[in-house]
Amino acid sequence: MAEELELVHEECSSVLTYNDENSLACSIYIAYYTARNYYKIIRELPAGKGFADYAFVPLRNAEKPAMIVELKYDRNADTAIKQIHDNRYCGALKEYSGNLLLVGINYDKDTKGETAKKHSCVIERV
Repeated sequence: MAEELELVHEECSSVLTYNDENSLACSIYIAYYTARNYYKIIRELPAGKGFADYAFVPLRNAEKPAMIVELKYDRNADTAIKQIHDNRYCGALKEYSGNLLLVGINYDKDTKGETAKKHSCVIERV
């Protein structure tokens, strides 16, 4: 998943705004464009003690899990998952308990070295 997101982020973002959380968020929306056939996609969902970056709420006849996606940069994907738990974002989608995915995505904006422009992802089933 992280490798595919890297490709979309690189292809769809301007060099001037690449290292921006909004650019990463837009890349996710583009990467999941066809997900609109199965999900209502909500950006900045009010949840728990804040706002989840993205929520994917399955449409009525879609047999898909709900998803909460949290974005980070220059940290790690585990930090994003921890934020979902600490801020109780899952409460906004509690009716999907047992069929809910928590997705933490991190982008390392370092421009040098092995980790340059790398994305990482952690997915946890709740």
